[in-house]
Amino acid sequence: MTTATRTPPSPWSAEHGRVSIFLAVAMVGVLAIVGLSFDGAGQLRTLQRANNLAAEAARAGGQAIDLATAIEGGPKRIDEPQAVVAVGNYLTSAGTTGHTVSFPQVGGETLIRVTVTITYQRSMLGLIGFPGTVTVTGEATARAITAGP
Repeated sequence: MTTATRTPPSPWSAEHGRVSIFLAVAMVGVLAIVGLSFDGAGQLRTLQRANNLAAEAARAGGQAIDLATAIEGGPKRIDEPQAVVAVGNYLTSAGTTGHTVSFPQVGGETLIRVTVTITYQRSMLGLIGFPGTVTVTGEATARAITAGP
């Protein structure tokens, strides 16, 4: 007759599977941090692009001056209808169309203010419950330079 010997239980046998649960929970946290970093950087790049496009579009609109008045020696004023067309043409060629143009009066001078709106498509945060898109807005103001260098 042979007797079977029983091996004593391992000290870690009670912990079996707990490491897997910890790693699964930790990975969700790590992925959330990576998602925040990645999509946060993408949103900041989109905001900077919106600001840059608004500045360039305002500059293009600010170059549309009333030539008839300026040639006669009158004040250099922004031709508002031409400026709106110039801004629209610039932003269309840059691949964006969401914008507004206004002409505020500051100290008796007409300025041009361009607001550009761009939508950023989130890559990672959209997968874990955040909205899939976020809208960013850039704004810039320009004026016609009336004095020489």
